[in-house]
This record gives sequence, structure tokens and C-alpha cells, in this order.
Amino acid sequence: MEDTRNLVDKYKGLSNEQVFDELDKKRSPLEIAIENVEHDFNIGSIVRTANSFNVKKVHIIGRKKYNRRGAMCTDKYLEILHHPSLEEFLKTQEDRELVAIENNTPRAKELHGKKFKENTTLIFGSENNGISDELLAAAADVRFIESFGSTRSVNVGAAAAIAMYEYTRQVIL
Repeated sequence: MEDTRNLVDKYKGLSNEQVFDELDKKRSPLEIAIENVEHDFNIGSIVRTANSFNVKKVHIIGRKKYNRRGAMCTDKYLEILHHPSLEEFLKTQEDRELVAIENNTPRAKELHGKKFKENTTLIFGSENNGISDELLAAAADVRFIESFGSTRSVNVGAAAAIAMYEYTRQVIL
């Protein structure tokens, strides 16, 4: 029977658990945190991109539900943790640099100037309200993605992809 899953050829024919174990051998130290993103598809898109970059973990803070279809079943191949509260999430981040991707605060600097540390967690927030003030205060750094058109920001799923790529370009490649 043909394996129709959206997998790189070398993982075809392996069980989901075997794919997870193989990816686990070479995971990036990068972690992703998603706080109260309203649109289920955006969370699924971030999860799918996190799998593409083979991140260590995805943390979902607050609202848990997301569109698994948007994730294209990639949530089976990486660790996804749900934290009902910000305090619970922060307990897992003691030895990590928290970098918020947020354009709606004077504290934010351009992403292209960031020099990433290996143990980084990228934080993404709500499309409407951004990252909470409490989580922004906990972040060591806040960055925004420069816009060159008339829209001041990109979709949160696109922002996550851009930031994960930049981290990977600097730390992994």
C-alpha cells in the first residue's frame, strides 16, 4: 500500500512513532510558543512550519484548540505542550532566551539585526491583540518583521515561518 502522508521519502513506510523517533535524533534546540492565537488555521500552520524546521517543542499557551488539518498531521511528529496559564509556561523556560515577535510595541527592533542564541524560544501572539503585556515583559528581546508594502504586518503564520527560518539560518545552517 502506498504511503500517501506528506513526508520526505526517507520517512515513507515508517510508523508515526518511528518518524517521531528519527526526527528526535536531530531536533533543533529552537522552541515555539503560541499565545492565544484566535484563528485555528494559523496555529495549525505554525505547527506545520515548526515540523518543517524540526523544532524541539511547540508550546500552546491559553486557548488549546487548533485546526489539525492546517497542521497536515505534522503534530504527530513533534512535541506539543499545552499550558493553561502563562505562569505554567514560564516555568519551562528558565534556561532559554524568550524572543517575542511583535510589531505593536515601542520595544521592538528589526528582526534582521537579531543574533540568536542556541536555546531560544520564539513567541507569537494573537492576530488582533498581539502578545500579552505579561509575556512581553518576560521576553528578553522583542523583534518585528520589516514590511516593505502598505500593510504593517504579515500573517502570524507567515511571521512564524520567517522567524524560524532566520533562527535556523543563523544557528543550524
